[in-house]
Amino acid sequence: MKITDIKGTVRLNNGLEMPYLGLGVYKSKDGKEVKDAIHYALKAGYRHIDTASFYDNEEGVGQAIKESNINRDDIFITSKVWNDDQGYEGTLKAIDKSLEKLQLDYLDLYLIHWPVPDTLTETWRAMEEIYKSGKVKAIGLCNCVEHQMDEIIQNGSIKPMLLQNEFHPKLVQQNMLDYCAERNIQYEGWSPLMRGQILDNKLLKDIAEKYGKSTAQVVLRWDLQKGVITIPKSVHENRIQQNADIFDFELSESEVQKIDALDSNERTGAHPDHFMEHFANK
Repeated sequence: MKITDIKGTVRLNNGLEMPYLGLGVYKSKDGKEVKDAIHYALKAGYRHIDTASFYDNEEGVGQAIKESNINRDDIFITSKVWNDDQGYEGTLKAIDKSLEKLQLDYLDLYLIHWPVPDTLTETWRAMEEIYKSGKVKAIGLCNCVEHQMDEIIQNGSIKPMLLQNEFHPKLVQQNMLDYCAERNIQYEGWSPLMRGQILDNKLLKDIAEKYGKSTAQVVLRWDLQKGVITIPKSVHENRIQQNADIFDFELSESEVQKIDALDSNERTGAHPDHFMEHFANK
């Protein structure tokens, strides 16, 4: 990944250019809160917004995009099909519902939110149809490990363009980074700041002090230097701006390796093999 500035992109395996820094809107309330967050982000130069039907804020996201004076083609928008809507027919209906809520003619990226067992292959078959229809420019998955990706690649006719997994210094999953790199599938990380749990880490604070940056900025820069698209979430204008202020310094290879070594396989979300039980207990 060539890191330049907030306008920088990576090329997916189908040729689509995707901004490597985006705004995540998980838990951003629909209406004014999510709209304001997106307005702040667009003003700061972001051109990538990541939402999902499960977030229940697609309408606000769409309204914010509509209210901006930025050409639709210049904003990269991702959404996801939720577990309850998966399967072939359900997924075909889900994309239309998302597009309606977002007031859009197409999505730049559409993802399977979690790999629901027994329906994953059929859900991917629908994703391929959606991609061929032009309703989305790229397709991929979230929250998968090797065997789930293998199922898609072996049974599908279109290789995923992206995998979005939980990714932060305590959960590197280098095996999944390598898996995707070997197959030219772009990696994207959610919860890059570990829901704030990583911000008091001494190593990160020491590196941050060296560069005159915050620990959050160090982590987000590490994401990009690992070749991982990052989508920090915030609804606060100053935080959204700070999260984008990561292009005037570069971590050394030694510093990247030291941050890698913080890995303890610690998750803030569910494991891809056990998420059904996780959500059943919610």
